[in-house]
Amino acid sequence: MHVTITPNPIPTRSHRFALFALLSLAGTGALPRGADAQAANTTFSANATVSATPAPATPAEDTAIIPVPRGKPGSAWMQKHDSFVDLAKAGNIDVLFVGDSITDNWRKPTVGLSVWNQYYAPLKAANFGISADRTQHVLWRLQNGEGQGFQPKVVVLLIGTNNTGPESRTNPTPRNTVPQAIAGVKAVVAAVRQDFPNAKILFLAIFPRGDKDDLQRLQVEQINQQIAALNDNQHVFFLDIGDKFLGPDGNIPRDIMTDKLHPTTKGCEIWAEAMQPTLTKLLRSSPSPSS
Repeated sequence: MHVTITPNPIPTRSHRFALFALLSLAGTGALPRGADAQAANTTFSANATVSATPAPATPAEDTAIIPVPRGKPGSAWMQKHDSFVDLAKAGNIDVLFVGDSITDNWRKPTVGLSVWNQYYAPLKAANFGISADRTQHVLWRLQNGEGQGFQPKVVVLLIGTNNTGPESRTNPTPRNTVPQAIAGVKAVVAAVRQDFPNAKILFLAIFPRGDKDDLQRLQVEQINQQIAALNDNQHVFFLDIGDKFLGPDGNIPRDIMTDKLHPTTKGCEIWAEAMQPTLTKLLRSSPSPSS
């Protein structure tokens, strides 16, 4: 089913949660049909009117847990992956960062490189982040050379934000449902544990994104609530620093994330400072040698 929303002034957070639940049902085809479909024509306290019309269904398979590359041989994505495989084969990595564009941006001179050089270059760190990657792409990368050939002491893992939201502005099909995204993140944690059994995983909560009441922000919050349970204080150490990026009103200041998604240089400084005590503790407690 497709949900058409006719907005009225300023829906509240509770209305948005209710609407998000209905959107999730619509995405899975779980809304009723026939005479019962009238229940789908629901009005949320005059804030949004929802009507049921045909729409693209959520893919039956959970794409978030199926390893797949994002590029063909010779593509920019594959070239970056191949360069990471070369680094893995060379070894001598104590701290491994794994993720998407938020992690990838540590290497950019205009964003995070100066902070990286200050905090992580002295730690024999490597950055295996690729812009726009989802959980399924990281799974493929780990299975195809990025997870072999070395044993880091600590893996800093941040993944999952690209499994939320619609495919694009013109394609409203959800990338994944919240449960699918959770399964994808859990699969990546399991893969990291398998590839690096002696490493400590500094497992970061997905960073906040968008405005405080955006549906995609709510998706991230729901995912974080579930994946926090993976923390075991032995191998996996869950760390939520999301509030460090927020202003008093719950929104993200532009000087911290200009696009409300990717940390700026200031945002990277906040990230590094917030993570440093935990990273230092894990490095001190880990006997695993790099190889």
